[in-house]
Amino acid sequence: MNSLDLPKAPHETRVVVAMSGGVDSSVVAGLLKQQGYDVVGITLQLYDHGAAVHRKGACCAGQDIHDARRVAETLGIPHYVLDYEDRFRESVIDRFAESYLAGETPIPCVECNRSIKFRDLLATARDLDADVLATGHYVASRPLESGGRGLYRALDPARDQSYFLYATTREQLDFLRFPLGELPKDETRRLARELGLAIAEKADSQDICFVPQGRYADVIAKLRPDAARAGDIVDLDGRVLGQHEGIIHYTVGQRKGLRLAVGEPLYVIRLEPSSARVVVGPRSALATSRIRLDDLNWLGEAPFGEVEDMPVAVRVRSTREPRPAFLTFAPGGASAEIVLATPEDGVSPGQACVIYVDENPRSRVLGGGTIRRIDALAAGAAQDASIRAA
Repeated sequence: MNSLDLPKAPHETRVVVAMSGGVDSSVVAGLLKQQGYDVVGITLQLYDHGAAVHRKGACCAGQDIHDARRVAETLGIPHYVLDYEDRFRESVIDRFAESYLAGETPIPCVECNRSIKFRDLLATARDLDADVLATGHYVASRPLESGGRGLYRALDPARDQSYFLYATTREQLDFLRFPLGELPKDETRRLARELGLAIAEKADSQDICFVPQGRYADVIAKLRPDAARAGDIVDLDGRVLGQHEGIIHYTVGQRKGLRLAVGEPLYVIRLEPSSARVVVGPRSALATSRIRLDDLNWLGEAPFGEVEDMPVAVRVRSTREPRPAFLTFAPGGASAEIVLATPEDGVSPGQACVIYVDENPRSRVLGGGTIRRIDALAAGAAQDASIRAA
């Protein structure tokens, strides 16, 4: 076996590397080239890069495409830029807008990996007779005793991206490789300098690529000009406390920017797009004990019908560590219910809930889904009954 777990000599193994123009994917291309693999670099142009050429903290547009091309020239590997703007707009940007307008807090990076990088780009890699597609994600992939490959948290906990890759299917995992999963970030930068790459000190991507400076509402207003419908800000009992200029300006758990003078800290508890209401309340009202998921991806061995009150660990936001929970699948695996061992604050519909074997820093990813319904402890018996009925 070579270093990519394939029974071929490196020079006989073609690897397509998804090159975003950043340090991580550039080092992946450099390392594989250094190890003697037949490396081909592909960069995706995902959105109109005219306004983003000089913007820091983005990817897949403008300067980043030029940087990827320059790295490929330095390494002496073929490099192609593919225009995926139309599919990115349809599969990622439009879905993001629809979810946001529905009062959810979507994660476009998950959909980009699922619909663009690990579906369309993977198919392109196969068309190029590649043996594998390699990326610069910080996540690990290892062979399983039962066959196939498993997905695991990265060595560097501060860089671990398993939360954004839970939707990767078994078939995709067999074709994907993540060479940085066993490296700390500072080692990646050291390797970039050692390989003589001009982007060795380039800043990491921070924002969602098509959302400059994290201003979601500006993007939604541009995509859906009629989206900013004014409405009421109400408390948990429905009393009007103030007015707002559109629910697109709010997210669950938000405290700042409410502009309410009520003498106590209030948080956004939920958004009601049909009535254009923003419901606020005390922080205690954010506590969530039960979550319903759909759009599931299951990487575990146990059949859906056998998963009931299964002890797992789950991550409900990318910035949080996995916490103990219990997993039960609905018949047929169409949806799942997560019962949290300890209630969590700020769980929001539209976010991902990622399921791990346990809380171990190198734990295996069992899959996950999109949060659709939450059972907030302070919402009362009526809401609890309605969620169970749904």
